Amino acid sequence: MAKKGDRVIVTLECTEAKKEGKPPSRYSTTKNKRKQTERLELKKYNPYLKRYTLHKEIK
Repeated sequence: MAKKGDRVIVTLECTEAKKEGKPPSRYSTTKNKRKQTERLELKKYNPYLKRYTLHKEIK
């Protein structure tokens, strides 16, 4: 049985919005810190750019 403290809340921020001078979109999600030690990268929708962009884990 898994322990309770394996999952952590992470924030994902758009990488392409800063280059275009628009505000970055942010999403929050959870990840298993034992199985996935590297930073999370997902394609999510950015409403300011009106398209799907790469979002990377911050902090």
